[in-house]
Amino acid sequence: MVELQDIFRSVLENKELVITHEMSAKDHKKWDSLSHITLIVEVEKHFKIRFKNAQIATLKNVGDLVNLIEKKLG
Repeated sequence: MVELQDIFRSVLENKELVITHEMSAKDHKKWDSLSHITLIVEVEKHFKIRFKNAQIATLKNVGDLVNLIEKKLG
């Protein structure tokens, strides 16, 4: 989760940001549709994985993203 937090801090330009499993876009003013795409791209690059569009569409919060990353990494 630390690696993911670093990605969120970078993309959302907030060095003090602490992510939680329940956190979603509505909880951070800079987490808009463009930053959401950037987050996904940066996560894919960092973990060397690829998400399908349908998988991305189901994400509701950070916890869903963590679960998807874990699933992809096996």
